[in-house]
Amino acid sequence: MKLNLKRPLAFFDLEATGVNLGIDRIVEISILKINVDGSEEVKTHRINPTIPIPYEVSIIHGIYDKDIENEPTFKDLAQEIADFIGDADLAGYNSNKFDIPMLMEEFLKAGVNFDLDNRHFVDVQNIFHQMEQRTLKAAYKFYCDKEIVNAHSAEADTRATYEVLLAQLKKYEGHDWEDRGGKISKPVVNDVPALHNFTNLTKPVDFAGRMVYNQEGIACFNFGKHKGKPVVQVFEEEPSYFGWMMNGDFPLYTKNRLEKIWNEFKEQRSAQRRQQNQNRTITEEQNVSKKVDPKSLKPADENMLQMLADKFKKH
Repeated sequence: MKLNLKRPLAFFDLEATGVNLGIDRIVEISILKINVDGSEEVKTHRINPTIPIPYEVSIIHGIYDKDIENEPTFKDLAQEIADFIGDADLAGYNSNKFDIPMLMEEFLKAGVNFDLDNRHFVDVQNIFHQMEQRTLKAAYKFYCDKEIVNAHSAEADTRATYEVLLAQLKKYEGHDWEDRGGKISKPVVNDVPALHNFTNLTKPVDFAGRMVYNQEGIACFNFGKHKGKPVVQVFEEEPSYFGWMMNGDFPLYTKNRLEKIWNEFKEQRSAQRRQQNQNRTITEEQNVSKKVDPKSLKPADENMLQMLADKFKKH
């Protein structure tokens, strides 16, 4: 089966020093870009994270400090990676919760502009979990009847993810799925925008899930004392919350999205104040024009001049 693409789709997988988006760093990235014509391009890099890799993490992915001590840093490779991905949509396994936010953290730290706003995101794990609820290893066995060779290497996991998606499209073609509201649809189709919608049901604002869009498309906080409240409402009621988050231990991309909403909020407030001042000025001018009607004024005659002279005459 060939993917039905309107623009390239980049499958990618990361290995890192850990799972803390604010602290941990990438040690390996592999990108499998499927072009519109079906051709493939692969780029894999080992990366020096500039911080030690915990031993218990190295046991999982097999990459140790000595393996990457002479490799380039992400900052050295950031522009090359961004250029390789280009305008492609992004796909991965658990990519919405880990790989995409981790990648964005690295781009922001490197000072490379990588825009996510107009891309689609296909998280193959979400299709799997919502339809079968298994792991990548089980998914590969279940859908492809294969075992992953060299599991937990970025390139092996990336290619396995691609093959799983193709098998999912074939298996679930025409299958019904019922959401929590009882609505039945056939969501697993060979169309990236449709897969984006199905694998992003929570509609996160920042991928780390600190903010999500509600059913009306309004950004709301998804944690802490303001959970469920619109972000703009919190800015109105407690403006200091913005500063607390910007100075807190939150991922850079979360702060980036929060700052964008804050700037839009401030600009809207400024526009409202300008409009209010303009309305006030117009009202005052109208009131003045009502108080003094030029048509009601009479030219001064001799009697009026004499009265004024008598009033201010020195005694």
